[in-house]
This record gives sequence, C-alpha cells and structure tokens, in this order.
Amino acid sequence: MSDVVTYTRDGDIAVIAVNNPPVNALSHAVRKGMQDALRKFESDPEAKAAVIVGEGRTFMAGADISEFGKPPQEPWLPELVNEIEACSKPVVASLHGTPLGGGLEVALGAHWRVAQPDTRVGLPEVHLGILPGAGGTQRLPRVAGVEAALDMITSGRHVPAAEALEKGIIDAIDDSGDPRAAGVAFARKLLAEGKGVRRTGDMTAAGHDPALFDAWRAEMKKKSRGQLSPVVCVDAVEASNLPLPEGLKRERELFQKLHDDPQRAALVHAFFAERAVAKVPEASATPRKLEKIGIIGGGTMGAGIAAAALQAGLKVVMVERDAEAAARGEQNVRRNFASSVKKGRMTQEQLDALLAANFQATDDYGALSDVDLVIEAVFETMAVKKEVFAKLDAVVPEGAVLASNTSYLNIDEIAACTRRPQDVIGLHFFSPAHIMRLLEVIVGEKSAPDAVATGFLLAKKMKKVGVRCGVCDGFIGNRILGSYMKAANMMVEDGASPYVIDEAVREFGYPMGPFQMGDLAGLDIGYLSRRDRDATRDPADRYAAGFLDRMYEKGWIGQKAGMGFYDYSQNPRSGPPNPGVMPLIEEERKKLGITPREFSKEEIMRRYVAATVNEAAKVVGEGIALRPLDVDMVSIFGYGYPRWRGGPMHYADHVGLDRILADIREFEKEDPRFWKPAPLLVELVESGRKFGDLNNA
Repeated sequence: MSDVVTYTRDGDIAVIAVNNPPVNALSHAVRKGMQDALRKFESDPEAKAAVIVGEGRTFMAGADISEFGKPPQEPWLPELVNEIEACSKPVVASLHGTPLGGGLEVALGAHWRVAQPDTRVGLPEVHLGILPGAGGTQRLPRVAGVEAALDMITSGRHVPAAEALEKGIIDAIDDSGDPRAAGVAFARKLLAEGKGVRRTGDMTAAGHDPALFDAWRAEMKKKSRGQLSPVVCVDAVEASNLPLPEGLKRERELFQKLHDDPQRAALVHAFFAERAVAKVPEASATPRKLEKIGIIGGGTMGAGIAAAALQAGLKVVMVERDAEAAARGEQNVRRNFASSVKKGRMTQEQLDALLAANFQATDDYGALSDVDLVIEAVFETMAVKKEVFAKLDAVVPEGAVLASNTSYLNIDEIAACTRRPQDVIGLHFFSPAHIMRLLEVIVGEKSAPDAVATGFLLAKKMKKVGVRCGVCDGFIGNRILGSYMKAANMMVEDGASPYVIDEAVREFGYPMGPFQMGDLAGLDIGYLSRRDRDATRDPADRYAAGFLDRMYEKGWIGQKAGMGFYDYSQNPRSGPPNPGVMPLIEEERKKLGITPREFSKEEIMRRYVAATVNEAAKVVGEGIALRPLDVDMVSIFGYGYPRWRGGPMHYADHVGLDRILADIREFEKEDPRFWKPAPLLVELVESGRKFGDLNNA
C-alpha cells in the first residue's frame, strides 16, 4: 500500500480508504495505491465485499491539478476505473463532500453507491475544454439516462444527493455522518440480501434517440459561442449506445481531440489564473473587521451592491439624499431579489425577514456611525464624489474602509479630500453588481495594505473575482475597453458597418459586439465622459466619435431610450438595426472628407485584437495590472471575453506576439499616435518571450 491509500478489514468487508488532503485528488500515488488495494481485495479470501471511501472532507474531488501538463503515469485513471468495475466481488463507493470529475468516475466504476445528504456530484471537465475521459460519458448515461447525462456533462453542474438518488446515480442516502460506517453497513446489507456485483457497463443507456442528440448539438453550438468541448461532449455521450469497450474507445478518441486543441490550454490557463489573481502584495495583511457595510446611493449600482452584500451575509445601511430616494433604493434592492423569489430560491417571507434583519435605507449619514466599510456609488463626477467623501470622513468610524465605486476617476484625488487617505480604496463593481463576478480593487498611493486586504475579503465573501488595479483613467478594464472601442469607432468612420463589426466580434466569441454593448450601457454615458475630457483632450489625437455625438443629440442613446444602434421599439432587449444610423454615419464621413472602404471581418478582428493587446501591454508595463493574467481575468469576468480563448494576453501568446506587433506596425503608418506600440510588447518580441512568462515573475 502507499502512504495515501490504506487497506483494512471490518470483518468480511474490506475498506479501501484514500487520505490525500485536502481533497483526495487522484494523484499518481492515489491511483497506484488504489490499484494495489483492489488487487489485495481480489486475492483476500476473507473479504466478501469492498468499500471505497475518502478520509477528511470529501470522497475524491477529481484530478490532481499539480499534474496538469505533465506526462501521465500508469495506472491511468481509465484503467483504474475499469479495474474497479471488473472486480469479481461487490465494490461499494461511499460518497461525501464533492465527488467531481474523476472522483465521480471512480464511483461509477463501483458496483453500488451510497452518499451522505450533503454530497454533490458532477463532471465539470467541460470547463477545462475536455470531456470526462475515464468512462464518465459512457457510464453516467447507463445509470442516469441519456438526457440527464447530457445535461450534467455539457453544463458541468454539481448535482445534490437527493437529485442524484432520483436520477439513479447513487443507490441510497445515509445520514449517519460517517461515510466509512455508511459504506460498511450498505455492503453488509447487500450481502444479506444476496446482491453482488452489478457492473455499470452491463447496463443500457436509456433514452437514445438521434433526434435528441441533433437537438443538443444545435443547442450547444448556439450557447457555447465557439467553445468546442460542450459539442464534443454530446458526441461522446452518443457513443454510450455502443458496447462499453467500444464506447470507451470512442470517448478516448474524442478526449484526445479536445486535449490537443488550443482551447484546452486556454481554459486551463483561465482556471489557474482565476486562483492566482488573489495573490497580491497585500495578501499577507490581516483584513479589517467586515460585518456591516454602508452604501451611498440606491440606484442601479448601489442596489446591486446591496443585494450582493446581503447575499454574502453582511448587514447593509443604504444612504440616499432624501426619504423618497431611500424608499426607491429599497424597492430597487427588492427588485434584485425578485427573480430568486419567482424561481423558488427564497420565499417572499424569507426576503422580508432578510431585509428586516440586515438592511436599512435612510437619508441620515449618521446611520453610518458603526459600519466597517462604506461604498460610494453615486454619479460619476469628481465634484460629487468629493462632496460625499467629505461627509463620510465626518461620520464614518476610524478604521473603517472608505471605498469609491468609480469606474475611471482618480482614487488618489478622492482620498486627498479626507483626513485618512490610508483608508481609501476603489471598489469598481460591474453592473448588475449582484450578478457580475468581477470586482476591480483599486489601490491608491496611500492605501493601507489591510484596507486593500479588506477589499479582497469583500470580493471573497461576495464570491467575486477580485483583481488588483493601480490608479489610472479607467483602471484595467475600462482603459482597455476605451482602446478597442476607439479602434471600432475609427473603423466605422473609415467605412466599416457597425453591424458587421458587432457580427465579427460575436463570431470571435463575445456575447455581444461593441455597439450592442454601447446600447446596453447607454450611449449617454460615453457622451458625458467625452465632455468631461474635452478640456484635456490633445487636439492631435483623432476624435472618432462625431457620429456618436450626433446619435446622442437625436436621443438615440440605446435600450433605455428604445433606440440606439438598434431599434428596441418592439423588444426592449434586442431588435433590428436602426435605419437612421447608416445615413448619419455617411454624413459624418462626408463632413470629415473620408472616402469609405470595405473592411473584412478578418481585418476587423485584427484591429480589434491589436488595439486590445497593445493597450493591455501598456497597462501591465505601467504596473496598473500586476501580471498579464490579471488583464485576462478582468476581460473574461467583466467584459465577456471568451473564456475558451484564455483572455487577451493568453490569446496573444497563442497567435504570436510578433504577428500582433507586425499588425500594429502596419496600422501605425495610418495613425502613429493611436497605434504607438507598447514598450513591453516590443521588449517581449525582441527578447523572444511571451506574456505568460511574466505571470510567475
């Protein structure tokens, strides 16, 4: 036996226990230890049945991520699962915690399965760009039926024990709280009832229908927006009508196809980057107390932040300018919970009780006298922000964190109007704040490490991805957004259709194009932002927003007005192109003396990608983002960048930095100011390195 797997007997029941903290990952040592234990069980004349159990907090939670990218060592997991299933005496898997991926595949190889009530099972490999490669696509349909297997495997969702029992994935739920005892008791019951080996591979997968698979493939192609793994998972499950050896062979072929595709590397990068992004210089600081927060403003953003905080178990005080506005703010918070009530996730009574116990809406700043952190979410102008922070400075207790939800304003300037700049940080939420997972944590020049650590603690409590940002106009996300939006605007002025640009960007994998996004956010926001910058704009820079100004003047500001680039008169969320936009753009081109030319989708994306990567390289080079991976996480979680491409920095490495720099050099001939290459990008190309090399520096 190995150090991580033990073989003992409880009378005539063999117990094979895995102890590989923290989650009993299926490392090589675990696989080899389990194989040795199984062979000992087979040759043990006094053992009539075996129980596989995990010590600690879970059964087996899947593959050992430390082995990702390394050559596999025998026994491979598929071989081990086959060996479990081939045992001549009954094998019981006793589950608890989160048997995911390979952990569930091990359980499916066992002949019987019992679980604790809080167990959650799943096959989440699709999120890593692969499919369950140890028989999951072949055995799950045999125990749960084809449709249930398609749902679980293509979504990667975690299924609770009660649902798993209903679907036939497990055979019983035991509430003893002792997985080892539960497994032994279940095995003894099997023996007493004369039940022995029941191999999953001998079962028939119910519900096979070619039309069903065609429908699932079409749906996955539509939903995945270019990601391969959900579609290929459907192909793999379809093979479950074959005899098990043939189905496993087909599964292995499809697994290898996905494994060799660049999407797998991109999704694995995103997986690790999501965890690495919290490794910041302030991580060693002890966060301040965080139990009660204040929110200034009850509009869309303030109410969204309040809902996110309440969901995280925090007490919330919302302050508005008067009693009427405070009442509206509370209604906005209630609206954010409406879908949860409608879908049965909580009752109206539970919502009322939550708000009564943990939420207060008021027009009295004095109600903030005992908060641990306060977030300002008011109108995006420096004068208003300073006025609010002066009031906060007077009433919020010493040691509380003062945060601004600004999306681009200078945190240092805001902090300077208080007596405690060390307590001031930025917390840039993305709308809707109770749904979007990104939270930019902006660190000012004088922000104390423990104040920053408290910002990251808030992100953790809210289950958001917190990304550290330095101070600049737009921080990470909006600064990069401004660059690729300007590239899109310049292409429109030069002859591209905004609708073709939107289409090209969607085909790349974004959920919507830049002009659709503008309609969603409101084109008035960009207009007001441009007016704020009029006094400081360099006249030598190309403006490239005249057609947007004309749209604002006509009241075509997007979805909230019923008209923007698209016509929302029949549907408030989508519609056909606004027929007035192209004539307006053509007039603007004539005014500027521009002879329009055609832009292919390939050229559109070359420019869009180049503008994104070039600005992102400046953001990293200037230290606004700590690492390229921080840019990738901001782009994925805040701006809809396709996760299966890994983020703009990972994608640039895949395409080749030399190729992207060559594009920028070409575009630089047209506009040497906008297309000036980022020094970091030039440096990396000249030294033969990649952005990825900087992630571990």
